[in-house]
Amino acid sequence: MYPREQYLKEIISKKDNGRIKIITGLRRSGKSVLLFQLYREWLLGEGVKEDQIIALALDILENARYRNPLELDKYIRDHMIDSKKRYYIFIDEIQFVSEIQNPYVDNKDAKITFIDVILGFMQMDNADVYVTGSNSKMLSSDILTQFRDRGDEIRVYPLSFAEFYNEYEGDKRGAWQDYYTYGGMPLAISLESHEEKSRYLKDLFDRTYIKDVLERHEIKNDKAVLDILLDVLASGIGSLTNPSKLANTFKSERQIGIGSDTIERYIGYFEESFLIEKAVRYDVKGRKYIGTPAKYYYTDLGLRNARLGFRQLEETHIMENILYNDLIRRGMNVDVGMVEYNTKDADGKKIRKQLEVDFVVNKGDKRFYIQSALSIADPEKKEQEIASLKRIPDSFAKIVVVRDYLKPWHDENGITYVGIEQFLLNENLLK
Repeated sequence: MYPREQYLKEIISKKDNGRIKIITGLRRSGKSVLLFQLYREWLLGEGVKEDQIIALALDILENARYRNPLELDKYIRDHMIDSKKRYYIFIDEIQFVSEIQNPYVDNKDAKITFIDVILGFMQMDNADVYVTGSNSKMLSSDILTQFRDRGDEIRVYPLSFAEFYNEYEGDKRGAWQDYYTYGGMPLAISLESHEEKSRYLKDLFDRTYIKDVLERHEIKNDKAVLDILLDVLASGIGSLTNPSKLANTFKSERQIGIGSDTIERYIGYFEESFLIEKAVRYDVKGRKYIGTPAKYYYTDLGLRNARLGFRQLEETHIMENILYNDLIRRGMNVDVGMVEYNTKDADGKKIRKQLEVDFVVNKGDKRFYIQSALSIADPEKKEQEIASLKRIPDSFAKIVVVRDYLKPWHDENGITYVGIEQFLLNENLLK
């Protein structure tokens, strides 16, 4: 069991703060272990008694009746038997709670949801409430607003490389190879053979993620389309695309006619489920966002690789994806950068060109420009990698992360070079 120190510290810091703690993230990424085991053990170590912790997992069949909000409310209130005691309420996978007709009101539009249940607990002076959920739309800012701005979101990600390496029996290079192949889903890592890991990751898609999307959005006949779309996005991580381009891919390569609006909606469902994340383009010189195209990254590389049968293990794009995930985990805002500049063609005619900056990273008043590169051993390749960074007219830090082992060093342009393992293991590099 991994200690998940980053998230445990965050939960502990919010204990008894009068707000609902909403723990979100991809299913099977460790939310339940964090709350039901790690945080529970911490509470018990602080003197909280067993009967003060009321825990209910809604994604298991034996608790299906409590997906009715009235039954859920009754269960928890029945366990809060002493008004002088403080209770810690854990509800796992809150999105399973159904919306029902209010039986006490003669109005077909009167509904009862999990929001009503949670708000009821928040009226109690002796309740500290924690919920987990795997659907961002259900637990979005709109829901936080319905909680009357009394909710704190804690986003949990699959294991970072640092978490993985701290428990790894081997050197950094072996850890990196295993991590970029199998990702950071905790249970996948605990399995021994490639066959076991592969089967588990593939099963997660069909039995959990795709099943959730199909059921939640009542999609009847498009499972094959969802599968293909996930494969196309997996194959194209690190590449700019948009729904129109993806629709053309379906038509030209799969002979499937599907509208860009439908593609966009399905991608939205994957984002809601925390399977993928979208990085939008930012014009560095123009200081403005560009609506399309964008890049899509998988939240876990093991899941991405399993989609493709572990056939596309090119480190170039995988490394970029892992960097993106780690920056997001650190609480950074991450965009895909673009730098325009003027030059001349072979005939001496002025033309405008665009260069890409892999990541424009912001947190507070700090900014970093980051390039991901397999190697800079060849001088021509190095110049190609840093061309965009050299054309950025500000003094924010510029970093090139490479696959090779490198102790951080700076060139005459003020650009820092560092190896991927060192970057992922040392968060002080961005401080």
